[in-house]
Amino acid sequence: MSKQTFRRPLLVAARGFFGNEGSTLVVNNHGDQNGHARGLVKIRIAGSNEHGQRVDNFLIRYLKGVPKSRIYKAVRSGEVRVNGSRVKVSRKLVEGDKVRIPPLRMSQDKDRVVIPPKLLESIPVIFEDEHLMVVDKPSGLAVHGGSGLPYGLIEAVRQLRPDLSFIELAHRLDRETSGCLMLAKSRKALLAIQSQFSADRLAEKTYLALVEGDWDATDLRIDFPLSRMTDSNIKKIEAGANGQRAESVVSTVTRYAEGTLVRLELKTGRMHQARVHCATAGHPVAGDRFYGNRGFNRAMKKLGLGRLFLHAWTLAIVHPDTGSPLSFEAPLPEQLNSVLEKLH
Repeated sequence: MSKQTFRRPLLVAARGFFGNEGSTLVVNNHGDQNGHARGLVKIRIAGSNEHGQRVDNFLIRYLKGVPKSRIYKAVRSGEVRVNGSRVKVSRKLVEGDKVRIPPLRMSQDKDRVVIPPKLLESIPVIFEDEHLMVVDKPSGLAVHGGSGLPYGLIEAVRQLRPDLSFIELAHRLDRETSGCLMLAKSRKALLAIQSQFSADRLAEKTYLALVEGDWDATDLRIDFPLSRMTDSNIKKIEAGANGQRAESVVSTVTRYAEGTLVRLELKTGRMHQARVHCATAGHPVAGDRFYGNRGFNRAMKKLGLGRLFLHAWTLAIVHPDTGSPLSFEAPLPEQLNSVLEKLH
């Protein structure tokens, strides 16, 4: 079966963002005349998209705007029940389960995050069907909120695409990395795609990176184990014998006087894997504030580089429903191409 390849063409205006869900029964309603849900108790019947989902994750997704601490308290106190019984937050739902959802106060309007509608215009869609969506994530946008970030790509999609009853990240990219990012539009698709990134290893991910030095490599295999630095206040990774298995394959694309453009195929998906493997091999990625060379970074900044030169170039999977092989490609952003044009 031939592989279908979907590319986002350059200089073409990106189209904007364009599942099986459970049903909800209202048990009682003592809300005000504006319909506010202060006294509203609901019974949510879990659908196929919610089968296998933890109770806490289900509630966090369903009760948008309610603080997580309040949700966990509601579960512990028994306000939330499944099929009439108390449950733990780790309990996984089964299709047909009846989840009692009590009236919980939403965050105050002044505390709610407002996501600009124009944000999605800056996120080109490479491919979308009823099962999955592949976008070209811009550098600087986190895939999800947290750690001081009010929102990320997934929160933006959920708020600005209310037509999607289910949407979840199938994998992740660093905030400063651009390129192919896949989202699942059903729980069945999510589990199928995630298995290809982990157990099955069917997914293929390739990155383009500009690195320091003259690196002559052809299918060079790097397998330094990676682990979290315990003495760091920020999330940094280091190579070491006691870390988790990590494997990357590096090939030279173009050699310049100032550096080398390389292609990296990531066989595993560890945090900061491409960046740490390159740095440990003596060729840090241009613009890398954590693992890079300051002198090299300054030189690249003079050429117009204002970000990490790491781009998720291609992504290939087997379609979670049809089984057809699919390949997606995101071209290098204009800023990165401009830097390459100035190299010798």
